[in-house]
Amino acid sequence: MTPTLRHLIPLVLAAAVTACASAPPREGAVVDPRTPLDQFRAQVIPQADQVRLAIHAQGISGPQADALASLVQAWRDNGGGDIRLQSPVGAADSAAAYRMAESVRAFLISQGTPNSAIQLVGYDAAGQAAAPMVVGYERYVAQIPRCGQSWDNLTSTSGNQVSANFGCTVNANMAAQLANPADLARPRDMDPADAGRRAEVLAKYRRGEMTSTEADEQAKGALSQGVQ
Repeated sequence: MTPTLRHLIPLVLAAAVTACASAPPREGAVVDPRTPLDQFRAQVIPQADQVRLAIHAQGISGPQADALASLVQAWRDNGGGDIRLQSPVGAADSAAAYRMAESVRAFLISQGTPNSAIQLVGYDAAGQAAAPMVVGYERYVAQIPRCGQSWDNLTSTSGNQVSANFGCTVNANMAAQLANPADLARPRDMDPADAGRRAEVLAKYRRGEMTSTEADEQAKGALSQGVQ
């Protein structure tokens, strides 16, 4: 082997390795700008949570009260919103349906539901004598990504791309642990302002006093001395 050829071989090998590592995308390929976590972003879908109550002329029964109490608790845990009270229209006993609706409304209010959050609407009972009263609200359910549906060759790293499943388990675990999936669909409503605290701060400001709260002994601390 001549000296010239011996010096050219490393250069040729280096050029080949560089070409493999920086190979241009194939013709027609679309560069995906998403991050690995964006590929498996959890989705939320609205779902109705309802109970159907048989109509009693004397109002709700004991088991119906227990079912409504559980519904109100779930409604509160899922961020509130509006509760729809659907009363049958055109049923056999319209007077009983009216009394039942008022009984349900009163019970919901007694459980802490604001009257403004209760919507009373009617639906066509189509003459059915046993048409129920439907009470419910709309909540959100998270769709957890399904991981491991397809696999790439993890040993092929010339394109410097992440695995197709990279980030899926992270988002799947986050979606499974959400207490209220509605947080992914919209921000929560702000709590009402504390008018009393606001008036106190303004009064201190006008008097030239410190507006922040005073630190108590429990808010104080000191670093412990390390043992040499």
